[in-house]
Amino acid sequence: MKAKSFPFNKINFSVFGLILLFLILFFEGCGKKETELTPEIASSDEALFKLGQQYLKKDPEKARLYFRQVIDSFPKSFFAQRAKLAIADSYFEKGDEGSMILAAAEYREFISLYPYSPSAAYAQYRIAMTYFLKAYKPGRDQTKTWQALTEFKKVVSLYPESQEAKEAQQKIKQCEERLAEHNFGIAHFYYKVYAFKASVERFQEIITTFPNYSKMDRVYFYLADSYYKWGKIDESIPYFSKVISDYPQSSLAKKAQERLKEIKQAKPGQKF
Repeated sequence: MKAKSFPFNKINFSVFGLILLFLILFFEGCGKKETELTPEIASSDEALFKLGQQYLKKDPEKARLYFRQVIDSFPKSFFAQRAKLAIADSYFEKGDEGSMILAAAEYREFISLYPYSPSAAYAQYRIAMTYFLKAYKPGRDQTKTWQALTEFKKVVSLYPESQEAKEAQQKIKQCEERLAEHNFGIAHFYYKVYAFKASVERFQEIITTFPNYSKMDRVYFYLADSYYKWGKIDESIPYFSKVISDYPQSSLAKKAQERLKEIKQAKPGQKF
């Protein structure tokens, strides 16, 4: 006689997961008087969620087990949303590189599952922060800074009225400042080794891409001086003049005046 195959496809996997969770916790609790997962708790989304909260600090893995059961057993519940965020936050708070990757994935999945949730802006902001907190200082690879900038801009564009959008605006400024400083370091290096074509391109890129850079006086001066030392005197004049007119308190304004004086002596008929 041919044995009948067990109809796994007819199993309610939510119930199966609940049974599995119960068994894991039961055997884990052997030797104790009782297990914390009673039938009453297992049948309540709120009770399961609160049980997960109790373990967040002392045993995050176990906490996530409870949270995932809330999601699996009560997918449309308000506590399922909270559980999903709690899982993401637990990885985020751990803070290491691997955990940040997992956190970003969980936050993205939250937005996918609950796009109209009031917490969607928070999730998007936290995605950006997973990159921002791991970004390197200027002078090193800025891939994560660019990624953070992209994600912060999504917060502003998708959730403009949220509190997270206001905070994202500040983080955008920080990202752009860091990227501009990084580019300035590269441009200034080319300037110092007399690679003036490359330095001009890099300084021009800063002006175009990061116009709010806090040290723009340096950009204009060294762009002008790159042209000057490259022999493109006419191209240097507008930028030296801009340093003087727009940044009169800058220490480079005096140097710009000296350069223009040299140009005027070399070209008596030159108009500034």
